[in-house]
Amino acid sequence: MTSHHAQALLAVGAYLRAHDYRFMTVTPSTHRRINRRPGNERARDLRGIFGWSRPFAADEVDPDLLALMREARILAQDGSLLRSTLRASSLGDMLVFHSAFPTDEHDAVFFGPDTYRFVGTMGRAFPWLGSGPVRALDIGCGAGAGALAIARHFPHAEVVGADINTRALALSVVNARLAGLDNLTVQHSDLFDSLEGDFDLIVSNPPYVLDPSELPYRHGGGMRGAELSVRIVKESLAHLRRGGNLMLYTGVAIAGARDDFLESIRPELERVCDHWTYDELDPDIFGGQLGEPGYEDAERIAAVWLHAIRR
Repeated sequence: MTSHHAQALLAVGAYLRAHDYRFMTVTPSTHRRINRRPGNERARDLRGIFGWSRPFAADEVDPDLLALMREARILAQDGSLLRSTLRASSLGDMLVFHSAFPTDEHDAVFFGPDTYRFVGTMGRAFPWLGSGPVRALDIGCGAGAGALAIARHFPHAEVVGADINTRALALSVVNARLAGLDNLTVQHSDLFDSLEGDFDLIVSNPPYVLDPSELPYRHGGGMRGAELSVRIVKESLAHLRRGGNLMLYTGVAIAGARDDFLESIRPELERVCDHWTYDELDPDIFGGQLGEPGYEDAERIAAVWLHAIRR
């Protein structure tokens, strides 16, 4: 994304805010179900265009907005109609641009209910941080939701959003500017490979499912999708300053009474942390995933939250 395109996208965001736009992004299955209802075949308002990712007729949209969308290069042809290639979701009083539905491109930038659980739980843990971090990192930042929340709550902190997806980094920059935040920067990095120094706070909401297409925003690798989360925990603990906090939201496939993810990270947590907690936020998410290959012995997928403090 060039600076010219980013500036046009910022203008699109300003237009949406001026028109009191709000949209809470739902799960893909809910999105699909709502869009299949009679009358929802086409967008009739801004939420239909930028939230529900429905096609629309050019002559039914404010010409000024349409010009900005063309300038930002977020318009795609859909037969005789047009479609936005981005969505805009509400996150508190902020708007976050991310990929349109369905997110099936290799460089798709995801935002959804997991994002809300991640940011909400992180916000409730902020009181643990006192006056807050000096240097914070959102690893695998996607559209930047976690980094935005930290930068907004702790304006004195240097916040870094890191991702392997350059499209995600470009949107994170736009989202930070749209929120009026100047303490957030981005870094292209495969986990910690291109990052320097250590941090007072590291947060992450990584991919955690087994995806046959291995889409980067979905695929968590082996251990029924937990492999990437295990890597993030172990590498994050090595890059935390003394007294630094790690906050991780992920999904874990549970087989019987055993949580393989927790047992994989427990030795390292007990070795280097004075205090850590591990909680199931939701015992049963993405139940449809259990019918996919690799989950034959899994009984459920739980949304879990890890908060660890480095000794």
